[in-house]
Parts: sequence; C-alpha cells; structure tokens
Amino acid sequence: MSLVINNKECFFADLHIHSRFSRACSKGLNIENLEKWAKVKGLDLLGTGDFTHPQWLREIKENLNEKNGILYTESGFKFVLSSEVSLNYNQGKERRVHLLVIAPSFKIVDRINAWLDTLGRRDYDGRPIFRISCEDFVKKISKISEYIEVIPAHIWTPWFGLLGSESGFDSLEEAFGSQTSKIHAIETGLSSDPEMNLRLNQIKNKTIVSFSDSHSFWPWRLGREATIFSSINSYKEILEEIRENKIIGTIEVDPAYGKYHFDGHRNCNFSCSPEKTKELNGICPVCKKHLTLGVSYRVNELADVKGEVKSKKIVYKILPLHEIISSSLGTSINSKKVWTIYNKLIERFKNELNVLLKVEKKELLKVVDTGVADLILKNRDGKIKVKPGYDGVYGEMIKDWEEQRKLF
Repeated sequence: MSLVINNKECFFADLHIHSRFSRACSKGLNIENLEKWAKVKGLDLLGTGDFTHPQWLREIKENLNEKNGILYTESGFKFVLSSEVSLNYNQGKERRVHLLVIAPSFKIVDRINAWLDTLGRRDYDGRPIFRISCEDFVKKISKISEYIEVIPAHIWTPWFGLLGSESGFDSLEEAFGSQTSKIHAIETGLSSDPEMNLRLNQIKNKTIVSFSDSHSFWPWRLGREATIFSSINSYKEILEEIRENKIIGTIEVDPAYGKYHFDGHRNCNFSCSPEKTKELNGICPVCKKHLTLGVSYRVNELADVKGEVKSKKIVYKILPLHEIISSSLGTSINSKKVWTIYNKLIERFKNELNVLLKVEKKELLKVVDTGVADLILKNRDGKIKVKPGYDGVYGEMIKDWEEQRKLF
C-alpha cells in the first residue's frame, strides 16, 4: 500500500537484505516471512538478497514469478533480484569492500553466477567473497548485461565500506578506476545520512540510496532504512530512477543509531566524538591501541564542501516503531507489552510507515496513550536524540527527556 506524500504517490523499497543462508542471519528468513513483514512495515518492494547462493536462488525461482524484471508472489507482492558480494584483494594494501548488485532477470543472474563460479565458491555463504578488484568486477559484470546495477554498500562502515576508515580508499575513482562512470549510486548505511554524504563533491552528483542490510524479517530491522520511488512497475523504471537520480527520497535512522557512527573500542567500553579522537591522537585511553575510527570521523576527513548541505530529496529520519514504544514503556523491544501496542497500531492504521509518517495525533490517541503518541510525533519531527553507536555497538535512544532537551 503506497503512501501519498506532498501530493506524490510514494513506493518504499528495501533492496539490500539477506537470506537465512548468510552468516549471522535469522533462520526464519524465507519468502513467506519477508512478504508478511514487509507488508506490516509498509514496504512495497524488497530485494531478494543473496541470489548468488544456489539453494536460496532455487527457492526464489520456485516461489516468485518474473514479469518485466519484477518478481511477484502469488498475492502480488514485489521483489527484485539483489545480492551482496564481498571483494577481498590487494591494491597497494589489503582491500575489503562490499558491493550491492541488482539484476534484471533470472537469465542474467544465472550468467552472473556462472561467471562467479570461475572466481570461487558461492555455496558456503549468502555473501560470498571473491578476490577481484572493484574495477575488474564492474568491468566484467557489465559485459554480462549493461542493466546490472552495482552500488557500493554501506559506503562508510570501517571495514567493508568503500570509503570506510579501514578500507583505505579516499574516492570512488581510486576504487573503480576506468569504471567509475558506471557507479550511479551509493548506499548511506545506518551510520550516515544524505547530508553527510553531500559534503563530498565526488558524491553530490550520485544518487544517494538507503536500505536496511537486514539480517532478519522483524520490523525493527527490515525497512529501518529504505528508498522512496515514484514507480516500481518494472525493473526499467527502478533502474532509471537510480541511474538518473529521480528517486523521491529516503528513509533513514538517525546516523547516531548506526553501529559505527562514533569512534571507540567496544571491548574497552569507550567511545568518543571525532573532536575527542583528535585530542587523543587516535589512541584509546583504556588499552592504548588505535581507536576504530567511525563514520563521522571519516566523513569529516574526506569532506571538501564547505558548510552544511541540505538534500533536495525528501529525507525522513525516524527510528523504528518498536524502539519508540519500548522506550515509552521502559521495556525491551521484543516484549509482550510492546507487541500488544504495536499490533493495535498496525490493525488500525495498516502499516508501520503510515503510523510513523502520516497518522495525526488525534487518531493515534484512539489507540495509544499520550506518552506513546507524543513520542511518535517527536520521532517524526526529528526531536529524539540518540547516544551514538561505535565499533559494532548500536546507538541508544536517550530516555532522559531532560537530557534530550539539553541536546536538542
């Protein structure tokens, strides 16, 4: 069910997810659960994820019907073929980069997989590793089909983001070389947002997309970040919006919510801002080793645009509804109390994105108390602050509202 925003019909897509065949992913990830919870979330289109995995691809083919590059379930829910690959190679030093790949048909996916089989195994994980450079990967996959889209995934995360502090690339051109013009979009990842990315001249003319990289089907993971399209009736339409920067906008979480926004050491229980990191000369005061430099630090390091930059696209920065309800109740995200309220809201208002973005307070109060309703509206207005995540630790909503007011 699409939403109408600013008099435009909007379709919400999460094209970067995983199957149960990827490491550290829910064993309940199957087509049935993905469709069910995508509808609850309010998503109109999902990536299949992991089309490189033989068993998962068989399940996709058995359960989805292809038409115009879109895959349909029996009830008509839409998927598009997508997968993530990990490139691990040497270019002056060791490089480890994750790329999101979107493909136009089963026929093309079969050709991609046949080529990947010449590079290594695909059956051991949903996100396989290949020893090939970013440049060569794009060059060779483009020969299979010009309609395959390659997007640098979670571009700022330290170890596997192309511009992350540990990947070592300072530009798209350094990574993709002669193939840079074929990179039309970048994925923000949880720890950055469009405004942060627009501080780099090399990104300002790229399409900035957001997807969840979800490892489960639960609605506090699936669709927590998404891209808003104006039409999703064919693969051609989706590809055109990505390549020509015609997307309507994105759904983001507060970048501080991401696991790598600030600098720090998880094992030392220490985190700090980029400014503090510079004071410390990048050294952890607990263990005296180099800090893991997060996204905020890395963006500051590479930014070459002066002042703040506002996106011309719609950008919603919202935390998932489960986070909001659990914070209001002071209980865990997966508690029975949270689910009871969540289910009442979905039963009344159809899906989560409608609740988070559209439903008015007077309508919310017919289902929830003032505390929950006010928090939903604060979330919608960007008035909830988050203690920044770092070194693999998610950020946390600040529950002390007096502290919230000081920070806002």
